[in-house]
Amino acid sequence: MCGREWDLLPEVFAPIYSPATGIALDLLGLAGTSAEKDSPRFSGAPGALRGSLLEIGSGTGVVAVAAALAGCTRVVAADINPAAVLNTSMNAARHGVSGRVRVLRSDLFDRLDPGERFDTVFWSSNYVLAPAEYQPRTMHERAYVDPGYAAHGRFLEEAPGLLAPGGTVLLHFSSRGDVPALRRIADRCGRRLDVVRRTVVREGEHEVEHMLLEVTPAADSARRPEVVR
Repeated sequence: MCGREWDLLPEVFAPIYSPATGIALDLLGLAGTSAEKDSPRFSGAPGALRGSLLEIGSGTGVVAVAAALAGCTRVVAADINPAAVLNTSMNAARHGVSGRVRVLRSDLFDRLDPGERFDTVFWSSNYVLAPAEYQPRTMHERAYVDPGYAAHGRFLEEAPGLLAPGGTVLLHFSSRGDVPALRRIADRCGRRLDVVRRTVVREGEHEVEHMLLEVTPAADSARRPEVVR
């Protein structure tokens, strides 16, 4: 990915079996980062990555490392899976950005330093909805499934409070998830969701729409024009 090689541990969400990581890179304008040219090709996403980035659910660390290579001066990569924390650290070291990528084990925002703020907060979410009482059996399953969309509710509620002035909250979601349910949760949280980029990809026998959603306080949000790919 991005013209580079990456370490992949067996307990971690695997980009080789799911297109989600590559799509996230593209939605964020990071797919153009390569070994020869460490600068992204942005094409319309708001708050094009700059300054500081918090990535929730870093997995292998591909997005966090690509963002650091693209010029983000401070990246915090958080994941609830200890294997993913190790995997992200390995890839930050492999690509020489350990000094700009801090990795921590955290359930969403629980382990962040108090008062820490970011120019961009990003989550490529576990958008498969399961019943609220469902208990994921493995950490790997948690990378795909969110029972009752409890984690999504927390993210929509809390993420805007972690922004520096002028910052942006971005959520990568998919039509494999329940978009109406997500919007109902956003309404309850007083959040607005605007599609700022979208793309349709074939996954097996199905065409799946992937969306980059900007999360804003409902009362303060002005609709941005959609950028359709």
